[in-house]
Amino acid sequence: MHIIDWHCDTILKLWRSEGKAALSENHLSIDLEKLQAGHSLAQFFAVFIDLESHPQPFTAFNAMADLFQQELAQNSGRIALARSVAELKANRDSGYISAFLTIEDGGVLEGQMENLYQAYERGVRLITLTWNYPNEIGYPNHEWTHQNQGLTGFGREVAAEMNRLGMIVDVSHLSDQGFYDVAQLSSRPFVASHSNARSITGHSRNLTDEMIRLLAEKGGITGLNFCHAFLGEDPATSRIEDMVRHIRHIVNAGGIEVMALGTDFDGISSSQLEIEHMGEIDKLVQALEQSGFTSGEIEKICWRNAWRVIQDTMM
Repeated sequence: MHIIDWHCDTILKLWRSEGKAALSENHLSIDLEKLQAGHSLAQFFAVFIDLESHPQPFTAFNAMADLFQQELAQNSGRIALARSVAELKANRDSGYISAFLTIEDGGVLEGQMENLYQAYERGVRLITLTWNYPNEIGYPNHEWTHQNQGLTGFGREVAAEMNRLGMIVDVSHLSDQGFYDVAQLSSRPFVASHSNARSITGHSRNLTDEMIRLLAEKGGITGLNFCHAFLGEDPATSRIEDMVRHIRHIVNAGGIEVMALGTDFDGISSSQLEIEHMGEIDKLVQALEQSGFTSGEIEKICWRNAWRVIQDTMM
């Protein structure tokens, strides 16, 4: 089964390793060996910058993007940057895994539209508008106190310009009101790259059924997050049965077209996961088969829905 995964934090782990880990093969949940074993068509690689630790976050982004490009160059026969559905198709036909570059936390733009354009030129095709802190774009859903605060004026400009450029707007981590603001103004499908169902697990990071339905109506997807805190009550393990439970609920709420994968690999400890790395992703496929999903439905969850959104958004 082919796989398109909307979110991982592998670049950050490679950056922190200071050259001791490489994309080709490492101890993390994602490397090229594991991606190939998991039949990856495309992996979205987030550049995550903690705003509290980096007073010049756009400079830090550029440094991490440099590392990402170096890793791609060193593995040019196996993986290649994708910036459009045409490049996704070309990479597939050449036998390469597609790597999409993303930003996790729009605060990296430092409130400057010029930085959005520079990020686009560097190949960024998705931005998660917020992380756990308020920024120039909007407010996070990290705490319930921010849920009624929406996009700022700059945030509305950024979302609209991302639509025009063919960059995907990602509402994972964004406040509830921010979600509704994006839904109201966005002219293209948007995504919640790594979020689950709040009706199943009542975490502020998850989506309500109304949000799931609205996301589906706009042609977007939500990517199943493997983090145990967003999956269930087990404080120690991200269980496959909880993953299937969230998938079933999201599909019931919004239809099969809204469901995708956003593992959050390398943003969470592999010791907490029943699926420890991308090479084991077939465990989820088998669980979905056993729970009654058809092969066509599983294909949509694993890659076809993601492909459709890429096709409908990127220039």
